[in-house]
Amino acid sequence: MKRFVEGEDRRQAALLPHCLDDYVRENNPVRVIEAFIDELDLATLGFDGVVPETTGRPAYHPATLLKIYLYGYLNRVQSSRRLEREAQRNIELMWLTGRLAPDFKTIADFRKDNGAAIRAVCARFVVLCRELGLFTRVVVAIDGSKFKAVNNRDKNYTVAKVIGRMEQVDASIARYLRALDRADREEGDVAEAKSVRLKEKIAGLRRQMHALKMMEQAVQDAPDQQGSLTDPDARSMATSGKGTATVGYNVQIAVDAEHHLIVAHEVTNQGYDRHQLAPMAFTAQQATGGEQITAVADRGYFNGDQVLSCEGTGIAPVVPKTLTSSGAKRGLFTRQDFIYDAEHDHYTCPAGAKLTKIHRRVDHTEDFDRYRHLSACSTCPLRPRCTPTQRRIIKRWEHEDVLDRMQDQLDRMPEAMGVRRQTVEHPFGTLKAWIGATHFLTRTLDKVRTEISLHVLAYNLKRMITIFGVGPLMAAIRT
Repeated sequence: MKRFVEGEDRRQAALLPHCLDDYVRENNPVRVIEAFIDELDLATLGFDGVVPETTGRPAYHPATLLKIYLYGYLNRVQSSRRLEREAQRNIELMWLTGRLAPDFKTIADFRKDNGAAIRAVCARFVVLCRELGLFTRVVVAIDGSKFKAVNNRDKNYTVAKVIGRMEQVDASIARYLRALDRADREEGDVAEAKSVRLKEKIAGLRRQMHALKMMEQAVQDAPDQQGSLTDPDARSMATSGKGTATVGYNVQIAVDAEHHLIVAHEVTNQGYDRHQLAPMAFTAQQATGGEQITAVADRGYFNGDQVLSCEGTGIAPVVPKTLTSSGAKRGLFTRQDFIYDAEHDHYTCPAGAKLTKIHRRVDHTEDFDRYRHLSACSTCPLRPRCTPTQRRIIKRWEHEDVLDRMQDQLDRMPEAMGVRRQTVEHPFGTLKAWIGATHFLTRTLDKVRTEISLHVLAYNLKRMITIFGVGPLMAAIRT
């Protein structure tokens, strides 16, 4: 063919064999993987098989299998079977492993048996980022997102789901019994065959009902009254869509606001974020090495006890307060309309009256002070807009001053929520795009934590290559 770029004849023998290194350019990211893993002390990190056995068949070195996994997750190839095929045909992976091609079972067992060590490698990379001076202005954004587990929604049971399913089975049995009664009154071979089929269906439904009763007992005995058949640790979690839920895990990350590196991550099977602020902030503080850090999160993380836990630790949480009062929808004044005077310990209502402290009571295991005016409410012209009762009472938590200081800091940082959104939501979008529609491939909480650590390590590695470039990053790793 003329006037086209022509390829080589595949049957043409080469006089001199090609060097495999010629196919991998100097700025190829695979060279960073090689440099990073070669500098790790795999025995200290806890990998099995670093010291070979004296007898038996020789095993693959853990560094080889770790390189395969890091290359795979960096290039959106997470399946052990696909990694096996890539090791046999991918020139970059051949260069990385020295033409070694482990079978998929060996690759999968490495991830299964070295979960804690793989998570330690992810943490070691964050330490490398800290050593390179990337966390000088420590502001981290914290958020969580729901990731699908290897568990269909039909294989997840709650008390309501079991009861609903039992009602459906009861209705089906009743319908088939009526049909069987009609078939018994008919004559002929067709009616007899129909009766046999109906009896089989009824027997199957009764077996299903027995299984549902056993599942109902198991769900009621579970601490959170949930049960999943495929992945026992997966849980049904509400999402932003009305009437929808995801059976999966809640992935938490803390992202550095300056370089958008994931400095801390965790996986839980709790569908809410209220108890995650302090643990994620402490982990991020330890990872970045900062004595003073600012942790920004959305209002889903607002919890008084969590904010109080950060007091005096060098962590400054910035979380908007949740507005749970229904008074605003009814046209009533909310608690925010009452101004607190810390010096005189009283509230000033919209009408100008002073609400003073009356007594303390224990409410829901938390101590509150109660404030009210003894007489002004009965004659106040704003009372219809304030309270439907005789007097308006304001409750104040005994550690409310901690929340007031956090709110004051938030008021001085009007851009905080914008920074949070731009910092932490993009990594989640990137990770989910890399993972694909199926999300996790492994089961149980411990293995899912290992899988997300590989994703976070690949994400941070790609970010560092973008920041430094391949050559400078390799030089920094080796110094």
